[in-house]
Amino acid sequence: MASCLGNDAGDLIPSKIRLEASSFCQLRCPSCPTTSGAINPAIGNGFLRFDDFRALLDDNPSVTRVELANYGEALLNPHLLNILEYANSKAVAITFSVGVNLNHATDELLEGLVKYRVQHITCSIDGASLETYRVYRVRGNFDKVIGHIERINYFKRKHQSEFPELTWQFVVFGHNEHEIPAAREMADKLEMGFCTKISWDAKFSPIRDKVFVRVQTGEAATRQEYELIHGEQYLSSICQQLFDDPQINWDGKNLGCCRNFWGDFGGNAFADGLRACFNHEKMNYARAMLRGRTPPRDDIPCSTCEMYHSMRARLDRVGRNQA
Repeated sequence: MASCLGNDAGDLIPSKIRLEASSFCQLRCPSCPTTSGAINPAIGNGFLRFDDFRALLDDNPSVTRVELANYGEALLNPHLLNILEYANSKAVAITFSVGVNLNHATDELLEGLVKYRVQHITCSIDGASLETYRVYRVRGNFDKVIGHIERINYFKRKHQSEFPELTWQFVVFGHNEHEIPAAREMADKLEMGFCTKISWDAKFSPIRDKVFVRVQTGEAATRQEYELIHGEQYLSSICQQLFDDPQINWDGKNLGCCRNFWGDFGGNAFADGLRACFNHEKMNYARAMLRGRTPPRDDIPCSTCEMYHSMRARLDRVGRNQA
C-alpha cells in the first residue's frame, strides 16, 4: 500500500522519502558507480545542507520517515548531527538502511546516532577479516568498522536505548563466501542482524561454490539464478519507490528511486517543493510505464534501467500468453 497522503488539490504527498545526505565516498569499491564516476552527471558531488533539510521538513509535516543513505557515505556529511537533532525534534524517524561503510566517524557522531534515535543502520561489511574485507571495500579498514560498531553499542547501553538497530550486510563474492558463517557469528556477538546480498556485478570475484552459497544464504547464488527462480529481477521492489518513498538528491533533484543515476523525474524538492516533484508529469508517466499502461519514453530514466526492461519483457510475455 502506498505511503502517501492526499490533499485538497488531489495531489499525493509521500509520508516517507529518501534523501541523499552525501554523494561523496572515501572508499573505492570496484563495482560501484560512485567509484567509476558514473553517478556524476545526474547526481554530482555534494552534501545535503541543514537549511534545506529543515525547510523540507517544515514545509512537509506529512513526512514522518527519511532514509538518508544512497550512493555516497552519509556519515561524511559535516551537517549530519544538526540534521539528526532536528529530525528528532520533529519526531521524524531517520534510517540509514541502504547502508553506510562506517569507516570514518567521531565519537560525537556515533553518540548522536543513539541520542537522536536513528531507527536503523545497515553496515556494509563484506568479510569477517581485514584481509578479505579490503578486497572489495578498497581503502576500508575492517578493524576500525568493528570498533565503531562497538562504540555505538556502548552508547546504546549508556543511553539505555534500543536504537539504532544495526544490521550487518554481507555482499557475497567468490573471495569472501567462505567467511559467511564467521561473519554471521560476529554479527550475533555484536547484537546485529545479519543479511547477505547478491552482487550487482557478476564479473567481479564471481561465486566459486554456488551450492555452499545457496545453503548459507537460503537464496540464489547469482542474480541470473534469482530471476530464473522468481521470475523477476533481484531487488525489483526498488521500482515501488516511485509510488511510496521517492529518492531526492542532496541538492533537491528528483531522482525517483535509489537505483537511478541517469537523469531526473522533474522538479526540485527544495526549489519547487516535494509535492510538485512527487506529482510531476514525468513521475506520473513513469508510474504508468511501470504498470505497463504507457510505452517507454526517452526522457524517463526508467527507460535506461535493466529492471524496467526486464519488467516490460515479463508484461509482454504475459500479454502474449493471455492473447
